Amino acid sequence: MWYLVRGRRPGRLLLSIIAGVVPLAPVPADGGRTWEANWIATDTRLKGTGAETHSHHETAPMAGPGQAVDQDLVRIRAATAAFKSLDRAVAAGYRRDGGRCVENPPQGAMGYHHQNDGLLDDRLEVERPEILVYERLPDGRYRLNGVEYIVPFSAWPPTKQPPMLMGQRLKPAPSLNIWYLHVWVWLESPSGLFADWNPLVEC
Repeated sequence: MWYLVRGRRPGRLLLSIIAGVVPLAPVPADGGRTWEANWIATDTRLKGTGAETHSHHETAPMAGPGQAVDQDLVRIRAATAAFKSLDRAVAAGYRRDGGRCVENPPQGAMGYHHQNDGLLDDRLEVERPEILVYERLPDGRYRLNGVEYIVPFSAWPPTKQPPMLMGQRLKPAPSLNIWYLHVWVWLESPSGLFADWNPLVEC
């Protein structure tokens, strides 16, 4: 089974499948692929193997939104409101290049992942997400839809209990060497606040 990773430009379509371990750091843009671009193929390769994957069907959140989560959402919005401007996000340390748009029809898409390498450690801070998740609109503008928190396996080994944030266990993505958690803080996902995919997002 193949999933699609594509951009908006006509004729640009990439069918990709991962064959080995993908490093955490993105590959340079000159012909290489970022780990974000391999996300879906990684999930496909691991399904049915018995290994934990980064599909939201695999690991259920511990708890749903409540008062504490609502308060955290307010904090995230306050901390990231300025990053609705991609230029301001870049000025704050996030990558301008978000790789390729990641989607998984018919479940929806994630979008473009703009990572701040300076935040890759064993700490999780609600107001300092490691990744900003954008959607590129038909007019070329980028819209901030959500954030993603990640912890490298090098900082938090997969043999340990999952790190937690907002009452949720982060999910393991073994071939990406990370723990991760999406939060659809700016564009609500019908699939859930912490779902991997948002049916309202398009590539």
